[in-house]
Amino acid sequence: MSDPTRALRWYGGVAVLIFGIAPPLMLSLLLSQGAVGKTVIALLAVGIPVNLVALWYGVRGMAGADPDVAGRRVGIGLGLVAVGGVLMLGGNALLG
Repeated sequence: MSDPTRALRWYGGVAVLIFGIAPPLMLSLLLSQGAVGKTVIALLAVGIPVNLVALWYGVRGMAGADPDVAGRRVGIGLGLVAVGGVLMLGGNALLG
């Protein structure tokens, strides 16, 4: 049986991977160059675990066999990536 949501789950999972890795990487590079204050370390300490959990949900959703459960996992991953991104990048904008 063909799953019509398979491609959408894969694209959503790839978006979770990209947006889960990019904000921590950008803030880490800014921190290593000394362009931001040391308070960004607190944002990274909270945001990185949120993004790791999002990556876990995204990958599990991409590889899931049941379309309903897999779609829910990708959706949770996308939501967690949004929370982590707002936390890290929005917090950096407020603190900076």
